Amino acid sequence: MTFSFSGTARGGRRVVIFRHAKDDRSAEADHDRPLADSGRKDAPVAGRWLAGSGIAPDLALCSTAARCRETWKLAVPELPQRPRTVYEDRLYEASIGELIAVLHEISDEVNDLVLIGHNPGTHGLADALAGEAEGDLLPRMNRSGFPPSAMAVLAFNGSWRALEHGVGRLVAFWAPHA
Repeated sequence: MTFSFSGTARGGRRVVIFRHAKDDRSAEADHDRPLADSGRKDAPVAGRWLAGSGIAPDLALCSTAARCRETWKLAVPELPQRPRTVYEDRLYEASIGELIAVLHEISDEVNDLVLIGHNPGTHGLADALAGEAEGDLLPRMNRSGFPPSAMAVLAFNGSWRALEHGVGRLVAFWAPHA
């Protein structure tokens, strides 16, 4: 499926907020939980959706948790070009404010970024940044609860350092079973 976004003006940026795929909750340590079989099936599907979106991320920021790393490892081969990936400890169990602080550190040479993380932070970040939304995307995203493998794409203008609540426009929301 090909899907391109009109939500970015010249000089605009996009952040793809990607929740990890379904994990196996039987693992003992939270940080070390691997993906469940269904998560291993959904992660490449999410990668194909991202590839078809027309977004070619310049950078991927991925939580160091095993389920996020495995999600990205299964999704990224679907992309036409592999972005530089940084595994970031601060994304694990991060609050909305902590996630925004990490995004403030992104170089303005990066136009499109994918952040692979956890709920409630991923959903909270997408909701907080979305000052506007196309069509029914915002209520759809919020009704869904941002399930595993979900992605929200927000477009905004300006520097990463200027990213704050309400500056983005939600231009796409996708979940594998929605």
